[in-house]
Amino acid sequence: MYERTESEYYRAKLKAAHRICKGWVKPADLPSNAEVRDQIQMFARLHEGDSRKENLRTMRLESLYMMQLLAAYKPRLIGSVFTGHIRAGSDIDIHVFTDSIEAITLILEEEGFVFDVERKQVRKNGEETTFTHIHIQAEFPFELTLYPHNKAHYVFKSSITGKAIERASINELKQFLEKEYSGIDLESELESLNDRVDRFQYFESLLYPLENVMQSPIYHPEGDALYHSLQVFDLACDVHPYDEEFLLAALLHDVGKAIDAYDHVNAGLEALESFVSHRTHWLIEHHMDCHKIRGGTIGARAHRRLKASEDYQELIQLGEIDRKGRRCGVPTSSVPDAIECIRALAGQFG
Repeated sequence: MYERTESEYYRAKLKAAHRICKGWVKPADLPSNAEVRDQIQMFARLHEGDSRKENLRTMRLESLYMMQLLAAYKPRLIGSVFTGHIRAGSDIDIHVFTDSIEAITLILEEEGFVFDVERKQVRKNGEETTFTHIHIQAEFPFELTLYPHNKAHYVFKSSITGKAIERASINELKQFLEKEYSGIDLESELESLNDRVDRFQYFESLLYPLENVMQSPIYHPEGDALYHSLQVFDLACDVHPYDEEFLLAALLHDVGKAIDAYDHVNAGLEALESFVSHRTHWLIEHHMDCHKIRGGTIGARAHRRLKASEDYQELIQLGEIDRKGRRCGVPTSSVPDAIECIRALAGQFG
């Protein structure tokens, strides 16, 4: 459950019991959902360290920011972000009460959020109910669950404890944050969230202009720079599927070509300066040196400097897939798919 290959408590317990006991186990002998949750939290504390506390603080502030946007629809924060039981990949879960899904999606569109709507049918006690969820893609993803406006005061039960779920309105969340984080300036914190740039949307804005950058057919028979970049990204996924920094270097290595065709490396680095890690920056900065290394035209001193880096082998791999990503007619990921892949990695692994 920590790795999210299983999401249902009861099903996970049955699988574990079958694996350990090699047969049927009485439900009464299984651990409670709360006991399982506590073990998952132990894993989170062990594997995620201090970053978990900082992520929890940020997620709670993000929750308040979103709830204020949706204030007219009585939003309530529920789940692990409120209780503190988060782990890598946790969503921010908010209940919203409205009879119009369009009212919510319009707000999200105006604010520039990327999201999708899911309608999920659940059969319980012989009755089938359709739940509407809005999944918002962000550094910390949201799941909004929509209920009719007259359900705002309905008492929902927790699947973990069987008791009424813990939830907070906007004012209750503010009071909770001021108590939990002594001296916090909520107004200043929310203002900084409002002014922030979503780096993934920014990456998209740098990628799309590459579609209009036609390259030399001698070196790039595949055509435009965007098609090439997406080929390189797909090849990078085969080599290092869980390395966010390497995947970003592969996807963004040529974004400077739409800015300055004569100095695309430095132009791209300048555009990406505050949005990528030092390692991604270094890989992009030196990806053209790979062609000199392969051709034997790089100076000995420059080559020694590169080889001294712990990322040298990944740089060579980037150069290899840069050369391979020049095929005609091959299918590739779309820009939204590539961005969503990296966004998911960032959410899962921090």
